[in-house]
This record gives sequence, C-alpha cells and structure tokens, in this order.
Amino acid sequence: MPVISQRVHLVLLAAWTIVWFAVVERHGGFSWHYLQQGGKLLYQGAGRDGGLNLYAHHPELQMGPLSFLVAGVFNPFPEDVGQFLAAALMSLLGLVILVLAGRSAAWYFLGTGTNHQRLRQRVLIAGLAFIPMWIEVSVRFGHLDDVLALFFTALAVRSVTLGNAAGTGVFMALAMDSKPTALAFLPLLLALPRHQWLRAGLWCVGLVAVVWLPFFIGSPHTMAAAHFTIPNQPASALRWLGVGDPQTPPWDRPAQAVVGLTLGCVAVWRGRWAAVVLLGANARIVLDPSVYTYYTASVLLGTLLWDVIGQRRLVPWWSWIALLTLYGSVFVVPDDSARGLIRLAFVAVSTAYVLFWPVRDRGDRRSRGRGRPRRPTMPPEQRSREATRGEPEATLG
Repeated sequence: MPVISQRVHLVLLAAWTIVWFAVVERHGGFSWHYLQQGGKLLYQGAGRDGGLNLYAHHPELQMGPLSFLVAGVFNPFPEDVGQFLAAALMSLLGLVILVLAGRSAAWYFLGTGTNHQRLRQRVLIAGLAFIPMWIEVSVRFGHLDDVLALFFTALAVRSVTLGNAAGTGVFMALAMDSKPTALAFLPLLLALPRHQWLRAGLWCVGLVAVVWLPFFIGSPHTMAAAHFTIPNQPASALRWLGVGDPQTPPWDRPAQAVVGLTLGCVAVWRGRWAAVVLLGANARIVLDPSVYTYYTASVLLGTLLWDVIGQRRLVPWWSWIALLTLYGSVFVVPDDSARGLIRLAFVAVSTAYVLFWPVRDRGDRRSRGRGRPRRPTMPPEQRSREATRGEPEATLG
C-alpha cells in the first residue's frame, strides 16, 4: 500500500462515512422514537410516567439514563431535523472512535520500534470495515445508547493506554450509564496496573451509582425493566445452543454479563486485554435471543481494537471477517438456522483465536504475563521529543 499522510487518511475515512450516511439516512431512524420518548419522559420530571418513574412504567426502554438525557437535547427541534442532527452527530462519533483507536495504538506501541505508517494503514483498512456497521447502529437504527456506550468504551481504552485510572473508571461508568450491556467491558479496568485498580473502581462505581440509584430509590418498580423480554428469533445462536424458549429466558441477561466478564478477565490474565471489548460483544450476540444487525457494531469495535492494538499484522483480518460473516450473511444466507450457526461459529472461532493464538511480541518482554499496558520506559524528555516528532500522532488521530 502506498504511503499516505495522516490528513489523506482522515479524508478517506470521512468520505467513506459520508457515502454510507447518504445511502442510509433516507431510511434511517428505525428506533429513534424510543430515544425521543425516553428523553421527553425524563425531562418531563415528576409525573406518573416521567422522571424517576421512567423505567418502572416503561420497561421497554432499555437504554441508560445518560442516553435519554442526550436524546432530549434534540427534542426542541422539529422531529425530522432533530433526527437528522442526531444521526449526523452519531456518525461523527464513529470517526472520533477511529481517531481514538489510532492514538491508543500509537501510544501503546511507542518505543517498540513499530512502523507507524503500517499502523496507520491498519487503522484505515479496519476503519473501512467498521464504518458500515457504525452507520447501521447510528443512522439506520438511531441507537444513541449503543453509540454512546461504544464511544465511552473507546475513551476508556485510550485512558488505559495512558495509564489514567480515573479516566478509565469515569468513561467505563459513562458507558454503563448509557447502555447497561457495557458492563461486559468492565475488565478493561483490570488492564491497568494493579495499584490503580481501586482508584479506577471507585470512580466507576461512584459515577454509576450517582446516575442509576435515584431511579431505584425514587421508584421501587424500576427493576421491572430488568425483566423485559423479547422474542427468541429463529436465527439466534441461542437456538443452536438448545434454548427453544419463545421469549428471553430469565437467566439469559445475567448469563451474558457473567460470560462477558469472565472472558474479559481471562483475556487480561492471558495478556490479551485488547480483546476485552470483542469478547464482551461476543457474549452478547451468542446469548441474545434477537439478531438485530446493529448488535454487530459492538463486535466491529472489538475487532478494530484487537486488529490495531492486540496484534501487529498489516491486514486487519478480523474486522473484515466479522463484517462479512455477521453482516454479509444477512443478505446472502436465506436460512435462519444457517445464520444462527454462522453467528455461533464466529463467536467460537474468534474467542478461541484472541485468547489462545500466539501473538507477536511487542518487543517488551517485561510487559508479558498479565498483559497490562506498560507506560513507555523511555525518559520523559525523550517521550516528549518523540511526541513532538509525531510518533504517537502518526496514526489517524
């Protein structure tokens, strides 16, 4: 691949985003009305259905309070205008995530002799796979909750690479305040040095409590939202696991969290912390009774992080494998059962790969073992000179 500048890199990905936005936006906003409704009810304040009674009376609104707070910002606009502005903002956040992934990888590999031109190319190739799925969740479905959860998770990854315990805890809390399923990404806190775990955990728990506790204290029936069920689709991987319940089994949501957290902890222990998001997303799609295509966006964020931080191959194969198998199969495989098998196979193979396949050493053997990101070992003044020359910035972002 020819040498490309950082500016050209960003322009290419921005143009790719605009193309997909233009194609999808006319038929987008499939689920935006849920965010609109929740935003209105939350800003409505005291009332039977609004304010802190939101989840007690509307358990179908499975988004976090922070998502409704942000969605409410667009309510003063005419409905079509508000939806368009929200979709545009969410699309932009996809580009910001690519910038964050690039900068996280560049800083993580700083001082290891990494070719940053190759790293930039890796982000570009993975980004071309990531953008279509990002437009799916942000524009076609308008799921602001997933968008914010994944965005804050990307910020948490950036904080991990910087060794910022408070930032990691805060951003992980904001992700869970946006979408409860972000709980599966919590093992990112363990990727920090051990002495920072308590600080990161306190920030995380404190901010989650500040946002969620008022609802549970203000309305005892808020827990009703945790028991909301959806149909078990014929194309779900659950069917292949022998679960024939017509609706969400009562054990399913807790199992998703437990499996995601367990796999994430194993990944950190195995020195594969960059796989935490992919494994958490895998736990969701393999155990969820539904098969909405926007679920794949979280998988693509996971493969993006794995492809640019977890390994050093030039071609980010997993981003494209995920796109083609999980999204492409929707259009070319007509049989529901076959699509369920494909989802199950992707989860099994990708999970085994990121946990057990040999990964090329970053060149710092001392960082192996528990896999926590090391801070660059060069003196501060030398790090400053490297940053001035642009090495950490050489990747997109």
